[in-house]
Amino acid sequence: MSFRIDIVSLLPEIIKSPFDSSILMRAQKKGLVKVHFHDLREYGEGKHRQVDDYAFGGGAGMVMLAGPIFKCINELKSQRDYDAVIYTTPDGQKFTQKLANKLSLRENLIILCGHYKGIDQRVRESLITHEISIGDYVLSGGELAAAVISDALIRLIPGVLNDGSSALTDSFQDNLLSHPIYTRPSNFEGMKVPDVLLSGDSKKIEIWKAEQALKITKAKRPDLLEG
Repeated sequence: MSFRIDIVSLLPEIIKSPFDSSILMRAQKKGLVKVHFHDLREYGEGKHRQVDDYAFGGGAGMVMLAGPIFKCINELKSQRDYDAVIYTTPDGQKFTQKLANKLSLRENLIILCGHYKGIDQRVRESLITHEISIGDYVLSGGELAAAVISDALIRLIPGVLNDGSSALTDSFQDNLLSHPIYTRPSNFEGMKVPDVLLSGDSKKIEIWKAEQALKITKAKRPDLLEG
């Protein structure tokens, strides 16, 4: 069974392009993942397909209505079981490689893209299983965050990357940043590749990589090593 992501958005057209090229496109062509986009305005209320309104109690900005979101997500749920319903929001849990690893083991996910000032709180309390933020900043909408989350999950699916071990050696796996990497030529304008990488001694190379990863993590992200 392939991995499936349903992305619910007010502006699905701005999120589709990342899925039409490179690794994400190949993953879909291989049948390893299915990505579907749903325009929330199709579930809007009334003649004008309304999807937002002013907040009770006043304040700047609009709020996404509960009705269209419930209609869309309940329709999707009537067709299959979903392992998670994710809402992209600045006040959500910070997205990490550890969380990506966990979510990549699921089969069917819904990602609801936030917009305006956010969504009616009753949606969050009744439908959402995971609230996720990709960083401590605010975007115009959750579409870019949904693309980031999807990319991080899809590349972890077995068979997506040509080298099955590639994702396991990425930065943040095991709470370490990546070690330095080099390619040809071994001597570029006097700058040489470390001798150990040219030695052919796999044990020494692995020790060097581990030491360098630890050194770089201590220097750049010591917080990853806490505890």
